[in-house]
Amino acid sequence: MALPLPAAYAQGHGGEVIDAATAAGEKVRLLPNGRWEYVDAQKAAVARAVADRYPENRLRPMDAQGCLFGIGRCVMPGDKDYNRGTLNPAKR
Repeated sequence: MALPLPAAYAQGHGGEVIDAATAAGEKVRLLPNGRWEYVDAQKAAVARAVADRYPENRLRPMDAQGCLFGIGRCVMPGDKDYNRGTLNPAKR
C-alpha cells in the first residue's frame, strides 16, 4: 500500500490545515501548500532556525518582481519601481 504525500493529502481536503502526528508521535500541521510545521512553538522555532541555514529556503517572496534565475534586482512590493509597467514610450 502506498502512502499519500503530504502535499497531495492536504490539497485533497479543500486546502484546510490538517493536524497529524509523525512516526515518533510529535504533533504537526500539514499545510495546504505541501509544507508542514510542528504544533509545539518551541520545536517549530528550532526547526525554523535549522531550515534558515539552507540556501534553498532563502528565496525571494512570491510577490517580488524581477530577479530572473538569481540575476538582477528583486523588486519588492512597496518599491517605487514595483509594477511600473513598460518604459517604452511607444507603448504608454
